[in-house]
Amino acid sequence: MVGAGLGGSSAAMFLALRGVDVLLVERHASTSLHPRAAGQHQRTMEFLQIGGVADEILAVGHPPSEFRIKVAESVHGRVLHTIVESFADMLSTVEQLSPAGWGSATQDQTEPIMLEQARKHGATVRFSTELVSFEQDAEGVTAQLLDVGSGRTEEIRAQYLIGADGNRSPVRERLGIARSGFGSLSNHIGIVFDADLTGVLPDGEQWLYYLQNPAFTGAYVGVNVPDRHIFSIEYHPENGESFTDYPRERIIELMRIGLDTPDLEPELVWTGPWEMAARIAEKWRDGRVFLVGDAAKVTPPTGGLGGNAAVCDGFDVAWKLAAVLNGEAGEGLLDSYEPERKLAAELVVNESLFNYVQRMAPHLAGPEIPESVGPIEAVLGVRHTSGAVIAEPNDGSPTMDPFQFSGEPGFRAPHVVLPSGESTLDVWGAGWALLGGPDGGWDQIDVGTLQYRSLGDQYDRFGVGREGASLLRPDGVVAWRTTAKADEDTLKNVLRQVLSC
Repeated sequence: MVGAGLGGSSAAMFLALRGVDVLLVERHASTSLHPRAAGQHQRTMEFLQIGGVADEILAVGHPPSEFRIKVAESVHGRVLHTIVESFADMLSTVEQLSPAGWGSATQDQTEPIMLEQARKHGATVRFSTELVSFEQDAEGVTAQLLDVGSGRTEEIRAQYLIGADGNRSPVRERLGIARSGFGSLSNHIGIVFDADLTGVLPDGEQWLYYLQNPAFTGAYVGVNVPDRHIFSIEYHPENGESFTDYPRERIIELMRIGLDTPDLEPELVWTGPWEMAARIAEKWRDGRVFLVGDAAKVTPPTGGLGGNAAVCDGFDVAWKLAAVLNGEAGEGLLDSYEPERKLAAELVVNESLFNYVQRMAPHLAGPEIPESVGPIEAVLGVRHTSGAVIAEPNDGSPTMDPFQFSGEPGFRAPHVVLPSGESTLDVWGAGWALLGGPDGGWDQIDVGTLQYRSLGDQYDRFGVGREGASLLRPDGVVAWRTTAKADEDTLKNVLRQVLSC
């Protein structure tokens, strides 16, 4: 595993939890130092619950009493557009879709938690260690590692390599994998600062302002650490500007304008340039090497979807690799990683690009900007199309409204409470699961290591009738369903097909 960001940390954790021997190397001396990639949506929290860290991540996030998102000239200035007036009201609408809540932790808070869980389950994590080169063959991967502090190199051998090494991914570059997409959108100065903003914004609430005024375009983000905040200022290399054209005095001047606080004297904890872009790797797998997180796609931060997608990448590659390494599936299962996660990435990147144009760059609006499929659809309503799903005839739509889930194979299973008192999440979170109608006799056949539960009177939510059954993967996606009565041979053939055995 190369890289200890959200994708690498999550993949290491989920692999270790499944008993896989993992070595994670990170060239930096620690995990992220500053708050970025804040927030965990329901799909991410479902996976973190399976990982056993959801409660801890919820706790460190200190969820605010309210979270609001607006586009405005300044925090007290003219409001151009209200995106979220009440996050609490929005959550009450979507909570019926999943028993998992929403988190508000930042990347610097979540990475250490996931890595500690990975270590507890046997993973080895080495900071200040850089991947120098690697070669793969039919049996595995040989990698050369550099200890940054001592300058010593060593050679290691592994069965697979996961490149979670960020936007500039040396792993991706060494493989010669190209990227496509909208490309560079804008350039920004990121600022982490400390200041007492009491009286500027309501206590106990978090705000996200996209700022558009004659002086600059940028953003203000409140985070969950007292008196700590994030600010960004767009600059324009196409006009000859650079990061060095914004000394401390100019940065503070623009912050005072955006925050309507003429006497603001912030402590600038960190400043640095960054590029907002939309790019997707054309390949997510090359033999025994997989890409996750920003190595596979770069997502505009408008919408908070990129970090969440990285954790989802990590979960997906982990459960599939673990199934193969533990002898539960054939290597063909790994072929499902790229088509499933790449489609999910396209939806997330497009949704974030749409948000960027709406919130920060209305001058870019045009037919080349993809339409929004809806944030809930892009998160919970993605169709999974691969050999790990036995699809039914469908219209080919890449998404479905999660409120309309019907148990169709390829989509996440509807959240229902079963007669056992468990949520469907509680069942598929433990591994492959079979849910049977009350009259089909599915509880009478040998289902091997599958978790079995009766659907009781919830059979219509899965479209299987009183006699049928639904097969759920470890990620909660419906792999197959039938309206027929129990048949052990049929079930074995289905498992053989979706597991590529």
